[in-house]
Amino acid sequence: MSTKTSKELSSEQTTELLRILKDRFEKNMTRHKDVKWENVSAKLNVSAEKLWSLNEMETTGGEPDLIAVDEKTEEFIFCDCSIESPKGRRSICYDREAQESRKEFKPANNAIDLANYMGIEILDEEEYKNLQKLGRFDTKSSSWIKTPSDIRKLGGALFADFHYGRVFVYYNGAQSYYAVRGFRGVLRV
Repeated sequence: MSTKTSKELSSEQTTELLRILKDRFEKNMTRHKDVKWENVSAKLNVSAEKLWSLNEMETTGGEPDLIAVDEKTEEFIFCDCSIESPKGRRSICYDREAQESRKEFKPANNAIDLANYMGIEILDEEEYKNLQKLGRFDTKSSSWIKTPSDIRKLGGALFADFHYGRVFVYYNGAQSYYAVRGFRGVLRV
């Protein structure tokens, strides 16, 4: 009898997640032209930990979908494609240092630690801009994005959104958090 790790889904959870991902894949073919679901499914079925990460993305409101294929590594690239920043990942500051620096009203979590726990990466500025080429995201919310170390050393962190037909990248104190700011993640399978 094998024991399951904490980062493994049951067969029922796997079946349900694959159904959700397949439905989303088929409804959004413009995000992944010339890719066959059978190829994606085959790779997912041998990646228990990646399936767990995709499930975490799904259960926190990210609506992950395939957005690209890395031609060099042949990895499938999944990203949170929810219209607004995932609801289950909002009201958090940027990283643990920022979270611990708050004297009052500390948020329950932070974007960097949560992404690490989920096994995903926070989008960087280029990835965020590329996502916006596939649709309009964060028109009423914003998402933390990977912040360069020189900005982070000064106490800041970057976030982005979409308004007036373009992507805007801003800065804020890394310890700040808002009900409409979360983060989007990317996962390579």
